[in-house]
Amino acid sequence: MFDERVTVAVITHNRRDELLHTLDQLAALPERPAVIVVDNASTDGTAEAVAQRHPDVRLLRPGRNLGACGRNLAAREVTTPYLAFCDDDTWWEPKSLAGAADLLDAHPMVAAVTARIVVHDRDHPEREPYEDPIVPELRDSPVPSPAWLPGPALGSFLAGATVVRLEPFRDAGGFSPRLWLGGEEELLAVDLAAAGWWLVYAEHLTIHHRPSPARDSTLRRRHGIRNTLWFTWLRRPVGRALRRSAFLATTVPRDKTSLLAFAEAAAGLPWVLRERRAAPDWVERGLRALEAPQRESGARTYVG
Repeated sequence: MFDERVTVAVITHNRRDELLHTLDQLAALPERPAVIVVDNASTDGTAEAVAQRHPDVRLLRPGRNLGACGRNLAAREVTTPYLAFCDDDTWWEPKSLAGAADLLDAHPMVAAVTARIVVHDRDHPEREPYEDPIVPELRDSPVPSPAWLPGPALGSFLAGATVVRLEPFRDAGGFSPRLWLGGEEELLAVDLAAAGWWLVYAEHLTIHHRPSPARDSTLRRRHGIRNTLWFTWLRRPVGRALRRSAFLATTVPRDKTSLLAFAEAAAGLPWVLRERRAAPDWVERGLRALEAPQRESGARTYVG
């Protein structure tokens, strides 16, 4: 079973052992997908280890940490119609990539399909994997959708668990260099929707996640708050942007990290106002439908 429809793109930074485990899992898939690794300036021997253990993997070394935009770099090299994203601590379940390609083949107005996420406990590998807390939000998404859609419509997606149609991804410009990493999907998702594309959740597809301990949760939270503010002012109506900003200001932790996030967001206000383009009404309706679930979410603590 060799599937020539999907290429897998993995971005990584100083997570050699996690990446090698992920590549081992991808190499064992029955689909045998082509794999591109973008090494975001690792200093732990990642590139050398990949070249030695997985010589068939296409290795890109931009020489600096591009964050999420490493995926844009990979997309330039892809010749398949679909591109599956994968983090260095996630891996696709056998036949899920083929299932995603089948779904995209059958529904030409779907630009992205997000899989069910199953989490593995790194410290206790004997424990049964469990469903990621974000999954019920995907499964029960309130975004209005047509009857023909093959699953719940989404207002955004999770890059490490999503297969995208390459053409609209490229047309939309991929991920924003300004947002870099941390909630970077939201802006791209809304721009895809504004162009007439649909994003869906597919229960029958699965991706596995064994969270890496090598993560800067403080930086992740700072970027998450900043990027949420930037996205809100780039694409939401002024009234909604004011309410969302006020909500964040009153709910995020009152600490240095939050202060820095708001300061960075304020510093970017000139370019945000210059590039501001409110989403069309039909997209805004979906975003409004998501507001209550997002406020009550236990899976979005990094943005308050």
